[in-house]
Amino acid sequence: MTNTKRMWTVAWCVAASTCLLAQDQAPLLPPPVANAPAPSISSPDDPGLPALIATCRTPPPPRRAAAPNAGRAGGPPPARNYTVAAIPGAIGAGQRWSFLWQEAGNNGDGIVGTDDGAVLIAQNDNSTVVKLETNGKASVVYSDTHTGGSLSFNSKGTLFIAQRGLRTNISRLAPRRAIFANRYQGDPLDCVTGPNPNDLTADSKGGVYFTMGGVFYANPMGVVARFGESIAPNGIILSADEKILYVTNGPTLAAFDVLPDGSLTNQREFAKLEGGGNGDGSAIDAAGRIYVTTNPGVQVIAPDGTYLGIIPTPRPVISAAFGGRDKKTLFVLARGARDASGNEVANAAQVYSIPMISQGYKGRAK
Repeated sequence: MTNTKRMWTVAWCVAASTCLLAQDQAPLLPPPVANAPAPSISSPDDPGLPALIATCRTPPPPRRAAAPNAGRAGGPPPARNYTVAAIPGAIGAGQRWSFLWQEAGNNGDGIVGTDDGAVLIAQNDNSTVVKLETNGKASVVYSDTHTGGSLSFNSKGTLFIAQRGLRTNISRLAPRRAIFANRYQGDPLDCVTGPNPNDLTADSKGGVYFTMGGVFYANPMGVVARFGESIAPNGIILSADEKILYVTNGPTLAAFDVLPDGSLTNQREFAKLEGGGNGDGSAIDAAGRIYVTTNPGVQVIAPDGTYLGIIPTPRPVISAAFGGRDKKTLFVLARGARDASGNEVANAAQVYSIPMISQGYKGRAK
């Protein structure tokens, strides 16, 4: 690299507050901000939860106590080497992930692409939604999201978010902010089960499917129903034609048929995640392939349930979304980062992108 090119690279990195370093290494996290506000609190951690639970007509099952400092102590495995093999129609051999952005804190697990090629990231710890441009420039576009988690657009451009604070709910952020669904069979959603709302996917009718220790559907009027048996769901995504709902279920991917009223039937095991790990987030492409994030990387499933392969990642990945102006870039939200001392930090997230052969579905972002 010439001195001129090196100086340009440094200048660009400073301007964008991020850069791709050699061997896919991200920069160190900056030191913590002095007197930073306390992180937003999720419903299971809120001291007001017992009083709310006392009002439940149907009390939830006992919640297992979390380990001290769960999710905030220790660290994930360090950044790792990887080699991308070709997956026909999806990705070419030898592609590399480009680092774009990172931030300390518990960032949401349902990133979503926008029409201009960017992605949105919900952040639990500071209750904001960040818009991340393809060049790594980040800006806050929504604040005070009540410990907001995952995000989903429907085909009409309505943006939904899972709000994980006490009196947890599914809310609209755009075009107008409003609580969309916050009760199940007359009780607050907090009464249903132990976990927070996890991931969600919006349909073209105005309803939202979400996972919360089970599979739920909030119809266009915000009335919530529950579906599924013997399932431990996490990521959730509709097929492009909205006739099938895919739900991660540990080391497998489950599927449901979607009826005209939005209700679900015919639960079945659709595919096994042969690359190892449990499924987390998910995305689809225009050809109907399903992309499932796991610890070892993004696993790709054909529309008929055939396992196609894995796109290994520099770190364990939580969520995935297609973006870029042609929707031929895959973005992932990865777990972990390194602090100013070079130590691994679990309570942090990074975003990487990689060029794809496949193209994301344009009719509905997620």
